[in-house]
Amino acid sequence: MTQVVPSTTIVIPTIGRPSLRTLLEALAGGSRTVDVPVLVVDDRPRADESLEGSLADLAAALPGLRVLQSGGGGPARARNLGWRHARTEWVSFLDDDVVPDDDWYEALQGDLALLGGTVAGSAGLLRVPLPRGRRPTDWERSTAGLETATWITADMSYRRAALVGVGGFDERFPRAFREDADLGLRISTTQGDIVRGVRRVTHPARPADDWASVRQQKGNADDFLMRRLHGRDWRRRVQAPTGRRARHVAVVVAAAAGALGLLSGRRRIAAAAGAAWLGGTAELAWARIAPGPRDRDELRRMVLTSVAIPFAASWHSARGAWQHRHARPWQGAADLVLFDRDGTLVHDVPYNGDPALVEPVADARTALDRLRRAGIRVGVVTNQSAVGSGRITREQMEAVNQRVDELLGPFDVWQVCPHAADAGCGCRKPAPGLVKEACHLVGVPPESCVVVGDIGSDVDAAAAAGAEAILVPTGSTRRAEVESAPRLAETLSEAVDRILERVR
Repeated sequence: MTQVVPSTTIVIPTIGRPSLRTLLEALAGGSRTVDVPVLVVDDRPRADESLEGSLADLAAALPGLRVLQSGGGGPARARNLGWRHARTEWVSFLDDDVVPDDDWYEALQGDLALLGGTVAGSAGLLRVPLPRGRRPTDWERSTAGLETATWITADMSYRRAALVGVGGFDERFPRAFREDADLGLRISTTQGDIVRGVRRVTHPARPADDWASVRQQKGNADDFLMRRLHGRDWRRRVQAPTGRRARHVAVVVAAAAGALGLLSGRRRIAAAAGAAWLGGTAELAWARIAPGPRDRDELRRMVLTSVAIPFAASWHSARGAWQHRHARPWQGAADLVLFDRDGTLVHDVPYNGDPALVEPVADARTALDRLRRAGIRVGVVTNQSAVGSGRITREQMEAVNQRVDELLGPFDVWQVCPHAADAGCGCRKPAPGLVKEACHLVGVPPESCVVVGDIGSDVDAAAAAGAEAILVPTGSTRRAEVESAPRLAETLSEAVDRILERVR
């Protein structure tokens, strides 16, 4: 019996590191041809050189290679853009600084093929090669910790449906730190199990400057977002080390007390506090120096950064505690936006059966293209009672729809109710039939769908189906419909702004 291999899309966020090319060349030269989409998401705010041009020579070996632009915002936003553009059952994430084994793609297919329906994620194995002939530096040991990290997205595959179910990565994590653990917690508690596969990648310890460990302390702010979202025991749940935050705070307090003692002339207090600060700093420095190579450069680096780290860690902890004090669970963007046709996408011509009379509203094309660039699928749900009442033929209706598609498409789904207003069908808005069927055909749960329309029946159909709704009033919209609408927008562009606000 032939084993069915689930389809996947490989998503690689990048900030333009040279290692990206090494990764892609490893995929291209592997033991098995990578015949699935490979989406590279360029997350540089401003790129001096287009990645499409620099990677053009790899197109023959990786025919599914495509570059998307996220324009900055961090790896969480870049990964979200990547998976939203995926149309496969699975999405496989790689970081741009890993090197897949020669059989990585073959092993990935084997990993995914073995998974049952209750499994939502599959983690690869990661190795960090350490130098031979000497002890690793503090930075190299820190990188080596990735080997045992939980749910690290350096090599992680998730069912696309699971990503939709939790809204993807939380983009309030602006750096490559904790965003993977947060996603793993949300998926494992609501969508299914996360298991470990057998595929492997190598993560080299890339070079770092003297102050890299100080900049790393920004991650303390993310720890407080984790605490707000997942409770005080989140570290135990993701198997993260407890860290040294309490010691860092004690060192900072001692330094502050020493400074105040000097300023106020209380020399004994200043001396005691200064000794405590010096002792705490020395303890931190030695804890980092002892396992390392202890050469001159490492000693200098450890002493300097050990003075700075408690202050940086405490500052970012305080900043994170304040910034995230009211954080709410992440929702993410809709995966599907359904538009009413007449009065919303095109100007309303009553009982129109003539394609020549189709005229899009002013901002329809721009609004739709913004959603498409974000990887959000779009569709149309429309009542066409003129067919059921005999005013126009089904062929005329289809010709009008085809013209709408020519001017504003392509759309991922069309759903039309051709029945007369008094037919009592379950599809005519405000009934939920059109919305539910559109979601079913695209494979999106209604709660991940937004319906945009111009009258109350559009809003009511969305509510009945379990979707969200945005009303864009026109001259045909009654005042009562405006007053009762859960969300309003003056234009289609403003409606799209509101939809995309959830991913910013």
